[in-house]
Amino acid sequence: MLKPKGGHPKTNWAELRLTDRIEPGVRVLLVGINPGVMSASTGHHFAGPTNRFWRLLYESGIVPEPVTHEDDVRLPQWGIGMTNLVARPSPGIDALRPQEYLDGWRILEQKIATFRPEIVAFVGVTMYRALWKTLGHTDAPEIKPGFQKATVHGARLFVLPNPSGRNANFSYAEMLAAFNRLRRAMRRLPGAKPRGRISAPRPARPRLAGASSGRSTAAGAGRLARAAGTSGRTPTSTPAAAPSRRAPHTRARSRS
Repeated sequence: MLKPKGGHPKTNWAELRLTDRIEPGVRVLLVGINPGVMSASTGHHFAGPTNRFWRLLYESGIVPEPVTHEDDVRLPQWGIGMTNLVARPSPGIDALRPQEYLDGWRILEQKIATFRPEIVAFVGVTMYRALWKTLGHTDAPEIKPGFQKATVHGARLFVLPNPSGRNANFSYAEMLAAFNRLRRAMRRLPGAKPRGRISAPRPARPRLAGASSGRSTAAGAGRLARAAGTSGRTPTSTPAAAPSRRAPHTRARSRS
């Protein structure tokens, strides 16, 4: 235990890890960058007091009632899963090393292969900027909130603005507009309920043969696929180039 000023004990948050909120049958997987100090300390995702994530989730209609970080355990009942790209907590994303993004992707890719969500939403442009080569792009894409031109194990990739209070790149109205677009996409999923609330989890789809490599989870990321476009339903994906091991050159400074 650490003792901050004032003498009260403080948990060593750097050693803590959050629990994924994923169950078989989730339709949409939300991915944060990495836990902040408050999230690590409380054991709940997006727990920072200035983070707008939970407010945006409700005001966009993605969830049917007001929720807080303590409700993250309830997300699977609405067909939503939650995880982080990098498990290690930090006060800000500047503390993360480029290799941590790549290592985190290999683990995340295996989760996508296992749970087969139909949409994977990166909560933060930073992640896509760090992974664009690994995701199969040959040239640096212009990254805007919304669907991207890539798929992974049949899941379409969506980018949301980082809802952190530190993110000055997007206004709240712009953030809400992006969350609304995600809600509309969720409403178009087969079997989705009216008014934008997606249906409860359905039985997990069987894993496709060859979805992941024979190597270990840490070392073997499956081949990725590039979609032909972002409109309509994504066709069956085809293998893309092998993930690049080179570190990304730029990273945003806002955190999740």
